[in-house]
Amino acid sequence: MASRLVTNAERRVRLAEQHRLTTARRTNHIATIVEDLVALHASDPATVFLSAATRMEHPSIEAMERALYRDRSVLRHHAMRRTIWVATPRTMALMNSSSTRKIARAERKLLLKYLGQTDDIDDPEEVLENTTRRLLEWIDHHGPLSTRAIGKLDPDLTFKLTVGSGKHAAKVGAHTRIGNLAAFEGILLRTRPSASWISSEFAWERTERWSSIDFGMPDVRSGAAGLLGAWLEQFGPGTERDLKWWTGWTSAAVRTALADIKAVQVRLEGDETGWIGPADPFLAESESDTNRRTDTEPWIALLPGLDPTVMGWKDRRWYLDRDIEARVFDRNGNAGPTVWADGNVVGGWAQRPDGSFALELQRPLSSRQQQLLQIEVERVRNVIGEARFRVRFPSPNQKQLLDQP
Repeated sequence: MASRLVTNAERRVRLAEQHRLTTARRTNHIATIVEDLVALHASDPATVFLSAATRMEHPSIEAMERALYRDRSVLRHHAMRRTIWVATPRTMALMNSSSTRKIARAERKLLLKYLGQTDDIDDPEEVLENTTRRLLEWIDHHGPLSTRAIGKLDPDLTFKLTVGSGKHAAKVGAHTRIGNLAAFEGILLRTRPSASWISSEFAWERTERWSSIDFGMPDVRSGAAGLLGAWLEQFGPGTERDLKWWTGWTSAAVRTALADIKAVQVRLEGDETGWIGPADPFLAESESDTNRRTDTEPWIALLPGLDPTVMGWKDRRWYLDRDIEARVFDRNGNAGPTVWADGNVVGGWAQRPDGSFALELQRPLSSRQQQLLQIEVERVRNVIGEARFRVRFPSPNQKQLLDQP
């Protein structure tokens, strides 16, 4: 039975410190930042860099590029909900075993179906094997290549597949889908794009080039337990809905993993039941403990769209009011850029085409918070420099922010 009450104020303190959003908790070690967020959402290239930079003592685009493309201390790869993530090799192995392998099997089955529906293809398995082999040969010969570059080198690989059905049907080059399948199956990794850090036209390289990367372990159940345990350590307490939201797993899979790690129930405000890990510090404190922490140093953060902190929970009432949520989340559950003040989302922000910043604040800030906000705006502006980016999944407030004079 759930016993210990964890208040919203306590959760906001933990969020700030566990997710390195206070000044004292900043670090320049990229892998540490990523581990403390379990993984970064990477569907929007800008998110990866800005999520890390916000939490760095000395924000740097170059530091993330080194970690991603030279040191490989963090990797970009498909995982839960078919989403692209950035995580350390250790965490990515857990994500791969618990989620990506199942997705890869479904993707292979679907691709074979599309190949079988294509004129002049009698043996989809053979075509898939031969096309994959030729694609890998080009990469082995030339080094990392983008999908576009592979198509130019070998136009025969670009024969069209009809994917989807009805009004959602579309023609795509076979090498595009086959390259993606090779990525799902852990054969290929995304590496540095030919343009800039905000580009999504990544080059492909062989995973086997990096001896530190092993997608073969552990088994599905151990991987799920390890991943869910990591989430509870950095995001807990969380509800079962939170865990299903973040992982994309079934209720049965979530409950099995909770049992495997011997997770402990706690009470949350609003009569909700939450879960924490068996060694969570909350368990060492009683509700009457006068040392329970309910505040921390004042802090402000400008987080990018899809940042792990705003995307981490399905039940958001303890850090995000409904009227603000309607402004900063789209209908599919994607978060836009958010402004945070002392553990609460207070508004959103956008970069205009001329490089200036627009802010929409839904809650008043103290004079101290306003000072910190200006400091954070300058920090983020300096990180972005001359780059100009648009949010991949714009929230409802983005159009108004971008249209402001």
